[in-house]
Amino acid sequence: MMPDTVSLIAFAVFAVANWIAVARKDKPLEYITKPAALASLIIYAATGDHSSAWLITALAFSLLGDVYLMLPVDVFAAGLGAFLIGHVAYVIDFEAALLPRLGWWVAVIALSAPFALRIMRSVNDRTLRYAIAGYMIVIALMVASAIASGHRAAIAGAVLFLISDTLLAWDRFVRPVSWSHPVIMATYHLGQLGLTHALRG
Repeated sequence: MMPDTVSLIAFAVFAVANWIAVARKDKPLEYITKPAALASLIIYAATGDHSSAWLITALAFSLLGDVYLMLPVDVFAAGLGAFLIGHVAYVIDFEAALLPRLGWWVAVIALSAPFALRIMRSVNDRTLRYAIAGYMIVIALMVASAIASGHRAAIAGAVLFLISDTLLAWDRFVRPVSWSHPVIMATYHLGQLGLTHALRG
């Protein structure tokens, strides 16, 4: 089999195993499958005809964010920063005109505002609140850039990524949602897959 096929199959296996691990609260399995899924996706991205350094950067910082967020110590801010850099890399990698990006950016911010404001009110630490606000603005731009690109896989991936992050923040800061963790990971992995498929060519 071709390297891209092998890496894509590996990603699927590790991603599904991670969803199961999270649902069962199996930490040892999660520690293996979570970084392995993104590592496999990075290999898949690198084998594309039009893969760029920006796509690899986005996935590499996402992998770093994954590691930060699963550690037994609270380094949420570090994970947030890693994912923010990843979104900036995605924004740069998309080919889309400025005006459509700005128009969709306003639309995404408006549509997500009710959830974003509710989350913001629940974050007690002021510094972290500002950091999350900045992150929300950047991920909205990433989604807007994907929509402006017109690529269906990118649009689906970006929206799923936004749903995953919104649910994660809601579960962490607003109120715990019992079924959220496997859904967060499933939408996250599918979102990353959609973005990677669109940008690797």
